[in-house]
Amino acid sequence: MPRSDRRRFLRAAGVGLAGGAAAGLARPALAQQRFELKMVTAWPKNAPGVGVNAERFAEKLRVLSGGRLDVKVFAAGELVPPFEAFDAVASGTADMAHATPYYWVGKSPALNWFTGVPFGMTAVEAYAWLRFGGGQALWDEVYDGFGIKPYYAGSSGTQAGGWFNRKIETVEDFKGLKFRIAGLGGEVMRRLGAATVMMPPGEITQALAAGTVDGADWVGPWNDLAFGLYRFAKYYYMPGFHEPGPGLEVIVNKKVLAGLPDDLKAMIAVAADATAIETLGDFTYHNVVSLKVLTDEHGVQVLTFPDPVVKRLKEVSDQVLKELATHDRLTLKVAESYGDFLTQATAYAPLAEQGILTWRQM
Repeated sequence: MPRSDRRRFLRAAGVGLAGGAAAGLARPALAQQRFELKMVTAWPKNAPGVGVNAERFAEKLRVLSGGRLDVKVFAAGELVPPFEAFDAVASGTADMAHATPYYWVGKSPALNWFTGVPFGMTAVEAYAWLRFGGGQALWDEVYDGFGIKPYYAGSSGTQAGGWFNRKIETVEDFKGLKFRIAGLGGEVMRRLGAATVMMPPGEITQALAAGTVDGADWVGPWNDLAFGLYRFAKYYYMPGFHEPGPGLEVIVNKKVLAGLPDDLKAMIAVAADATAIETLGDFTYHNVVSLKVLTDEHGVQVLTFPDPVVKRLKEVSDQVLKELATHDRLTLKVAESYGDFLTQATAYAPLAEQGILTWRQM
C-alpha cells in the first residue's frame, strides 16, 4: 500500500474507531439520563385509594426505571386547584396528572364514557372495552387535540349511591334536594328535581357539616368513612346507579412524553396498568372492611333505592345519554362503541359473575 494511501486509511480508521467508541458511550449515557416530572392530582393528600395510588404510581416508575424517572406528586391545591389539573398538563405547567376524565367534560362530552355511565359497565367490563374493544384508541383521539396522552389507572369499583338526610322512597323525594354529585348522575338527578352541585372532594365533608348540601355522593365505604360523611347524613344508599365502574386516569403532556426514551415511555404504560389492577383490588378489599365499620361501629343504615325509583332513574339516564351522544361526531363514535360492547356484556353477565353472585345469596 503506498504511504499516502496508508496514511489516509489510518486516519479514516481512527475516525471510525473514535466514532464507534462515541456511539458505544452514547447509548449507556442516554440510558442513565434522569428525568424529573411534576404530577398534579385532583385528590386531597393521602386520600384513600385515589391519592395513595397516585403516589404508588410514581413509586412504581421510580423503581422500574432504576431512579431515572422521578415523578414528584402534588396533591390537589399544592400546585394547581383540583379542577385545573387538565389545563395544567395541556399548558405544560405540570407534566402529568392523576384524576378522572369526567372532571373535564367541558372539553368534550365524550369523556363521560371514560369515567362513569349511569347503568353502564362495571370496572372490569370498562377495562376490557378500553384494552381490547377499541376504547383506548377513541380516548386517545379525544385527548389528542389537547396534546395529552391518557392511560387507564384503575377504578374504585361500583360506587355508593350517596349520603342523604332523608329517605328516598319515591322519585318525588329528589325534588328540592341539594346534592353534591359529579358526572351524568348529576344531570339525571337534576331532571328529577334535585338541585345538584359539583365541588372538589376536599370540600364535601365541610359542605355536609354546614348544611350547604342535603346529601352527597363521594366514592364508597372506604373513602366515605375516612372523610367522616356518616357524621352528617343519616341514610346511606348502595349501590349507586350513576357510576358502576368509574375510571381513573394518568394523563401526560405529549411533548414531555416525546422527549422520553422509548423504554421510559413503556414503563409509564406498565406502571399505569399495574396501578390500575392494584387500585381496584385496594378499593374492593377496603370497601368491604369499611362498610362493616360503618354499620357495626357507627350505626349507619344502608338502604337501596326502591325498584320504581331505579326504573325511573334508568329511563331518565337513557334519555340523557341519547341526547348527549349526538353532541358531535367523536362523542357519537365513543357512545356507539361503548354501547355496542355494553349490550354484549349485559347479555353475558348472567352467565358469568352475575350468575355466581345470585347463587351466593342462596
